[in-house]
Amino acid sequence: MDKNDKINGTCIALLLLSFIGVFGALNLAMADRTFSESENRVLKQLPPFSLKAVLSGTFTSDFEAYVSDQFVFRDRWIGLKTDADRIQGKKESNGVYLGKDGYLIQKFVPPIEGDLQEKMAAILAFDEATPDLRKYVMIVPTAATVLQDKLPRFTETGVEAAYLSDIWRSLPQGIHYVDVLPALYGKPEQHVFYKTDHHWTTKGAYLAYLELCKHMGLVPNEESGFDIQKITDEFYGSLYSRIGYRHVQPDSIELFLRSDPPKIKVTYADEGETTDSLYAMDNLQKKKG
Repeated sequence: MDKNDKINGTCIALLLLSFIGVFGALNLAMADRTFSESENRVLKQLPPFSLKAVLSGTFTSDFEAYVSDQFVFRDRWIGLKTDADRIQGKKESNGVYLGKDGYLIQKFVPPIEGDLQEKMAAILAFDEATPDLRKYVMIVPTAATVLQDKLPRFTETGVEAAYLSDIWRSLPQGIHYVDVLPALYGKPEQHVFYKTDHHWTTKGAYLAYLELCKHMGLVPNEESGFDIQKITDEFYGSLYSRIGYRHVQPDSIELFLRSDPPKIKVTYADEGETTDSLYAMDNLQKKKG
């Protein structure tokens, strides 16, 4: 090793030590955060030290999670990583596709072995317990199947369609399967899924409602009979929180309100709360971009 190599090695070592020292000091100086607005989740706090936790290995894993969550400028590092992935041509980050026209689309992951059979067993048990009821099953496809034209090029498709077909073939004759995919597919102008969230929009839900009414022989309420109100245009959904990619526009949320709304009672069993509305309007203030 010549003199120049030693100098270069020393400089690199000093830079590395400086980096560790500066960010270590910043981590110690800054107060721990309890919640990440961008990721929309509770952050790990400093775990209590105990000999039992050390010997079991839980302290080490909990401390690593704590350091990862509380690392200084964490949100910016996540964003930089996602930007770097996109520059390198990666079409997926953390299970989310960076789609066309600003769409973030969750990758469809096939269920684990036995999961479908377990769900079908529950449906069959319900069917046997209610022989006098007319029963309908509607499995809502994900945006990865409905919005295939928004997926990156060469993305594998068709996996979910095969899964839905397996469900349809497994249903007993007494249960009517409502295939809602044709009602949602190929309607980009309708905006049936949010761009930053995996849920369908209120418009998408309305199209599914029309399809269900058709199968059940019901007369649907016409769209013109609703007072459609935009209640926010600053909605960032769960996919925005997960992926760390910040160069997307927020979604808007619309409500379909009846001029003569029926009286309803909604009970949240886990929370022990009751309300007279399907909408929790207070949640609009809980997450902003």
